[in-house]
Amino acid sequence: MRVNILQHASDEGPGAILTWAQQHHHEVFIYHPNDFGQFPTADETDMLVVLGSPASPNDDEIWIKQERALIKACLEQHIPYLGICFGGQQLAKVLGGEVKDAPVKEVGWAPVTLQQPLPGMPKQVEVLHWHQQQFTIPAGAELLFSNENVVEQGFMYQQRAIALQFHLEPLMDNLREIVINDGSYAAGSVLGQTPTQIIDHGVPRANAIVLGKLLDFLAQN
Repeated sequence: MRVNILQHASDEGPGAILTWAQQHHHEVFIYHPNDFGQFPTADETDMLVVLGSPASPNDDEIWIKQERALIKACLEQHIPYLGICFGGQQLAKVLGGEVKDAPVKEVGWAPVTLQQPLPGMPKQVEVLHWHQQQFTIPAGAELLFSNENVVEQGFMYQQRAIALQFHLEPLMDNLREIVINDGSYAAGSVLGQTPTQIIDHGVPRANAIVLGKLLDFLAQN
C-alpha cells in the first residue's frame, strides 16, 4: 500500500503513523504542499493522511484549495482517509461542514470518549489537543469522539474516512519537538497546562495502539 502523507508544519510530523506503516510494510511518501506546492494524485494514493497545520481551512491559500480537491477525489475513489486536526477540518469542509472557533482553546492533555463501537477500541483515551478551531459534523457523517470541552472531537464518514480534532500520532520525541518550538501556544488554554507539564505528562502507550486500530479499520474498508 502506498500511504501518502501531507505534512504542513515542520514540528508536526507523522510520528506513530510511520511506525504503523513500517509494521505493515507499506510505502510512505511525505509531501509538504504549503512549502513546495507538490501533491500526489488520487490514482497514486492507496491511503491519504493529512496532518495538522497552523493555517486554517478558511484561509484563502491556493494550496489549501488544491488539498481539498485531492481529498474530494480520494473520497470519490473510495480511498481511505485520515485527517488530523487541520486535516480533519479539511475533510469537514469537503463534506459540507464548517470550520469555526471552538468554544474554548484546548492545548495539552485531556481525554476523549468514543461514541461509536469500533473493534478493540477503548471507551476513553487521553490525547494531545493543540487547537482553538473546530469542525462541525457534516451531513452523512457520524460523531466518533467527544469530550466536555468540544463536543465534536472526531467523526467518521462511510467507514472510509476519519477526522480527528486531536493528536494521537506524536511519540515522545515528537511531543518534545512540538512543545519546545510552539509551547507558547498553550497560553490561554482551558486545560491550564504549562509547556513543562505537557512534556512531563508523557505520551500514553495507548495512543499509538488506538491510532493503529483506526488505521487498520480504514485499510480494511
